[in-house]
Amino acid sequence: MTSKFFAFLDRMKLIDRWALMRNTSVEDVAQHTMQVAMIAHALCVIENTLYGGKLDANKAAVLALYHESAEVVTGDLPTPVKYYDDDINRAYKNIEHRAEQKLINTLPEELKAAFAPCVTPEKSSAEYVFVKRADKMSALIKCVEELSVGNKEFEKAYEATAESLKSVPEKSVAYFLDTFIPAYSMSLDSLLD
Repeated sequence: MTSKFFAFLDRMKLIDRWALMRNTSVEDVAQHTMQVAMIAHALCVIENTLYGGKLDANKAAVLALYHESAEVVTGDLPTPVKYYDDDINRAYKNIEHRAEQKLINTLPEELKAAFAPCVTPEKSSAEYVFVKRADKMSALIKCVEELSVGNKEFEKAYEATAESLKSVPEKSVAYFLDTFIPAYSMSLDSLLD
């Protein structure tokens, strides 16, 4: 049997993000998931190392790699549309769930149990919470990068995203914001100094 699972996932590189906004650089879903995986891993390491957490950083990274997998079927629905109202959000969650099931069904039967928790993770797991924080952090980084080259289109998105991240209880998020986010607006020369 030929499985389409990884061929589907490879198409993340074809799906552009931030479609309703003017972008100085295009970001695709594959780039985004790699960044979210690194940040989710880092947040868990920070939480464990500095704040006594007991998270599985590797699990968080894997969950992050698959967190947008449904978008290879649905495309990327912009946040203002996805969260416009409760009815749209519920309908989109249903579509997303169906897309995830479609992906899982492309796997050989003997691998479904191993990959299903990656594609449809337990939303209440501690690691998944950190994936969601990392997803938001990735959005903030995109805003910082766009603003640093003068693209004012991202001002309101930056303000809303930064405010959202400042209100979360995890200390590792505040640590990441203070320690790592300022460097994202630096030029290459400044990073190399």
